Amino acid sequence: MESFFSGTGFISGGIRNVTPRQALELCRKGAILVDVREAVLSRFKMFDVPEILYCPYSILEESFDNLHAGKLIIFADAAGLHSKEAAILAMKRGIGDRVANLAGGLVEWERDGMPLLIDTNEKLSGSCMCQLRPREKK
Repeated sequence: MESFFSGTGFISGGIRNVTPRQALELCRKGAILVDVREAVLSRFKMFDVPEILYCPYSILEESFDNLHAGKLIIFADAAGLHSKEAAILAMKRGIGDRVANLAGGLVEWERDGMPLLIDTNEKLSGSCMCQLRPREKK
């Protein structure tokens, strides 16, 4: 697969994946990070990169025209699952050569000590992912 990513990352399932460190470096060089998490999941912990676009996966297909033409795009989410699907959609749209998936998503980003913006007022509570809900304000 020919790519603008110059051999960065690794290919898995036909999708280019980049590590959090690689993603941060690419963002600092002009790539845009597209966070495909739903709004309720993206307000507590946010990727701190120079250019970010929030576009929930649920509306991504109808929003492809808003993606910056010619820029490298790194799709990201909480764990790298919906962002991988976003990269597949991009490939179907013919822009797969300038698209990558953030391997491990925000979980790996935070684990690797990459920069985050945190809004403690938006912290979610619940015992499992299916029960996450906005934390009640006191």
